[in-house]
Amino acid sequence: MIQLIKSPSRIKAAGNKEKIIEEFFGRVNSNSQKISIARMKSSQGWEEPGQCPEFDEYTVVLKGSLQVHTKHEMFLVTEGQAILVNAGEWIKYSTPFAGGAEYIAVCVPAFSPETVHRDEF
Repeated sequence: MIQLIKSPSRIKAAGNKEKIIEEFFGRVNSNSQKISIARMKSSQGWEEPGQCPEFDEYTVVLKGSLQVHTKHEMFLVTEGQAILVNAGEWIKYSTPFAGGAEYIAVCVPAFSPETVHRDEF
């Protein structure tokens, strides 16, 4: 069945500052359990708690820079680059640089607050 998404749903984000999450596909906007696709916009200085999700997360940075910490290293993902974080990997996302970041996040299976397993913040 074909499903036209006329507009995304705004989702409340975790973190120390406001972040805009616009879900196009996922549990909220399209009732999809298999995948979620969302556009994220975060300002300079935003960070969220660490997490150890049960889903793979594919992230493509459209503008700015996204910092991704794992238990063993830190990645700086800049405009035009992408990163894949596999399920079960501890990660922490942030946008510490001027201009923040805009990026697309794809989660397989779909993102869920019950399966993200966030640290206390």
